Amino acid sequence: MAASTRIVALNLGSQTVGLAEFRTQPNGGLVLLGYRLREILGESGNDATRNAQITAALREMMRELEITGGAVNYCVAAQSVFARFVKLPAVEEEKIERIIEFEAQQNVPFPIEEVVWDYQLVAAGADEQIQVVLVAIKSDLIEGINAAVEETGLRTSIVDVATMGLYNAFRYNYGELANCSLLVDIGARTTNLLFIEPGKIFSRSVPIGGSSISAAIAKEFGESIGLAEFRKKRDGSVSLGGSYAEPTDPDLARVAKIVRSTMTRLHAELMRSISHYRAQQQGNAPARVFLCGGSAGMPYMREFFHEKLQLPIEFFHPLRNVSVAEGVKASEVAHSAHLLGELVGLALRSTTTCPMELNLRLPSVVRAQQLTRRRPFFLLAAACFLLGLVGWGLYYTRAASVERGGAEHLAEKVDAMRRVAAQMESVRKQTASLDSVATPLISAVNDRTFWTQIIEDLNVRLPKEDIWITELVATSAGKPVGGGDQRATRPEATPAATAPPARPGSAVAASAEPAIDGIFVRGLYLFNPKQQEVVVEFFRNLVDSPYFAVDPNNQSKVIKPTTPTNTEWAFPYELRLDLKKPVKLP
Repeated sequence: MAASTRIVALNLGSQTVGLAEFRTQPNGGLVLLGYRLREILGESGNDATRNAQITAALREMMRELEITGGAVNYCVAAQSVFARFVKLPAVEEEKIERIIEFEAQQNVPFPIEEVVWDYQLVAAGADEQIQVVLVAIKSDLIEGINAAVEETGLRTSIVDVATMGLYNAFRYNYGELANCSLLVDIGARTTNLLFIEPGKIFSRSVPIGGSSISAAIAKEFGESIGLAEFRKKRDGSVSLGGSYAEPTDPDLARVAKIVRSTMTRLHAELMRSISHYRAQQQGNAPARVFLCGGSAGMPYMREFFHEKLQLPIEFFHPLRNVSVAEGVKASEVAHSAHLLGELVGLALRSTTTCPMELNLRLPSVVRAQQLTRRRPFFLLAAACFLLGLVGWGLYYTRAASVERGGAEHLAEKVDAMRRVAAQMESVRKQTASLDSVATPLISAVNDRTFWTQIIEDLNVRLPKEDIWITELVATSAGKPVGGGDQRATRPEATPAATAPPARPGSAVAASAEPAIDGIFVRGLYLFNPKQQEVVVEFFRNLVDSPYFAVDPNNQSKVIKPTTPTNTEWAFPYELRLDLKKPVKLP
């Protein structure tokens, strides 16, 4: 992860809000520039009041630390988050995400669409199973918290869980420790237990904390929770019991016994948690215990746990490997160091790769961060677009200038060409006038050779033996032209007594002028082995003629049927042929 020159961390505890500012060193280390702690008294059942107190306290601390805005890494209290440690079988990497999503739907006690959730893979255990840490928080709860934070001008970067921030801080400061370490975070409403081994983590929350002590004191002395909280902070200590002398003040002795009674309940829960960890998670027994949290600083708390657990007990020091700026008072740091673990863990998320990198950002925050990352590219694209527009503008301005010069030059040539065009138009009209006179003459010359071509084509396509032509008659609309032999129109000369209608689209149909549109052919064929097939052969040859429109599939339209006999030496035949291009009558 890219290092940042300035890091703002925010811990939203159940009753304490902590804000700290860090900066990074060239070697990647952290420097604490300043921190502030504030207590809030909003009830857990009233999220609106609590969020308003968070905003007010955060603004006050930002003003004291001279923080005006920027990105912030913050964590929420463990009791606000559902956490579950799930073991999965060793499967292919591409299947892990689908299996985890299924496990999240099965384990999270809310509809998956109503929560913001994330997961973290932990190293495989001895049985080659994969341990997964699932965390989820209600969407409406994190939306209210996020709105309270961003109302101060801060911009959400990372949303972590308090216990996981502590874990990252512990691994950063005590990474050399082997065996199992137990981190006991005694908060206001819950005590979070973290079992930490190399490559392994397990956490559990116990609903016993500082507020449990305050409630017991209020009941014992018959006073309000506020007065009991004040008495706890002023007179609270853990009774050592046994041969140790009690305080001479009876009220102090009563408070000490109440604290010990509550801590004894916590010790019982702690022992059950150790048994559960060893039995269900196959973990080792703790070799040492670290104390942290708001209630851990109560007098004789360390001695009490040493008496009960018979293990080395020490206070968790999250600033062990973190430098402190000169402006921060050493005495204050020593007094409240056990409260800064989450803040250090949050700062580490922006400087190095942490063993636990959960992020419960809202989808809207994710989209805003993506937009922020893409903004430089958008600005660069916009700048390129504007430069392109300027370039095109200059190009078109220059092109317009060149075009005007070219247009003026071309206008002179166009004027000269228009004069030539006027002369050509005059010549074109004269040519058209001469064409109207020459066209009839040219047509007459062309028509003079037409009949020679027709006779030549018939002669070429006529079979060489046993058939000849005796008569040709030109027809117009089925009638002979020039009053010739009228047999071409008699019923016996054609199957139809009347002329066939002109075909749609033909030249005759398209023109009202009289024209020769067909030829009536009459002839004889000798008695031969083929008989009338010689006429059919003539018909087939005429199909390919460039002058006659002969339908090869309509033989009866062209050939008049005849019946040859064995008593005659020659037999007549008749053909009615349509011209492809009619010839105008003179």
